[in-house]
Amino acid sequence: MKITVVAPGRPIDPVVAARAGAFAAIAYPEVDLIFHPQCFESAGHFAGSDALRAATFLSVANDPAVDAVWFARGGYGSNRILAEVMPNLGPAAARKAYAGYSDMGFLLGALYARRIGRPVHAPMATDINRNKGDETVARTLGWLVRGDRQGLEPDLGGRPAAAFNLAILDALIGTPWLPDLTDHVLIIEEVSEPLYRVDRMLFTVANATQLKGIAGVRLGVVNDIVENDPPWGETLEAMMARWCRDMGVPYLGRARVGHTQDNYVVPFGIA
Repeated sequence: MKITVVAPGRPIDPVVAARAGAFAAIAYPEVDLIFHPQCFESAGHFAGSDALRAATFLSVANDPAVDAVWFARGGYGSNRILAEVMPNLGPAAARKAYAGYSDMGFLLGALYARRIGRPVHAPMATDINRNKGDETVARTLGWLVRGDRQGLEPDLGGRPAAAFNLAILDALIGTPWLPDLTDHVLIIEEVSEPLYRVDRMLFTVANATQLKGIAGVRLGVVNDIVENDPPWGETLEAMMARWCRDMGVPYLGRARVGHTQDNYVVPFGIA
C-alpha cells in the first residue's frame, strides 16, 4: 500500500519524516510511506506557495498509484487552495482515503461535501512527536492499512459522524465547502482559545441553517485554554448543553478526539 504525505498548510521538520517513516517501516512493513518534498518547503507561514501546495495535493490525489493521502500537519492554509483543487480532482482521487485533522478539516469537509474519496479525522504525521506518538499515529496507519477498528473513537455507535476543529467548522459555515451533515453526529474539539471565543463559535454553530438536521453533538478535547480575565465562570458541559438546547439537538457527551495524544479516528460517514 502506498501512502503519500503532503502539507497543504504549514511545513514539517525532516525529523518528523524520519521518525514516522522509521515507525511505519517496523510496524507496517506492507506500507510504502512517502513524504513528498513539498512537506519541507517554506514560504512564510506556509509549506510553499498556494500554487505549489495546490499542485502537490492535486498530483498526489490524482495519482492512481497512491492509495491514501496522509496530511503532514495542520496550522493554517488548506482553505486557500480549495477553489483550485476541488474542481480538478479526477477519478483516482475518488478511490483513496484522506487523513488528518485541525486545519485539514477544510479539505476533509470539502471532499465529503462532494463525496470524493474517504475523508478521515485522524492523527497526522507530525503527531509522532507527541508523548507516545507511536501509539497516536498507529491509529491512523492501522485504520488506513488494515482497517483496524481499535483506533476508532470508541462511541461512534454505527451512526454517521463527522469531526471538526470548532474554529474550522465555524469558518466553513456559510461557504459551499461545508458538507450536508443531516442525521450525522457532529463531533467538535478545540485548542488554544479562551472560553468566550469557544462560546462565540458555538453561537454560530447553533444558529447555522446549514447544520439544521444533525442528529446531535459531542465534545472532544478542549485543551490549552487561554485564561479569561475575569474568569469565565461556566463549564464546558454547561455551554454545550445550553447551545445544543438552542439548536434543538441532544448533547451526546464527550469524545476522544482533539489536539492531544488521546486523538482517535473518526471516518466521515459510517465507519
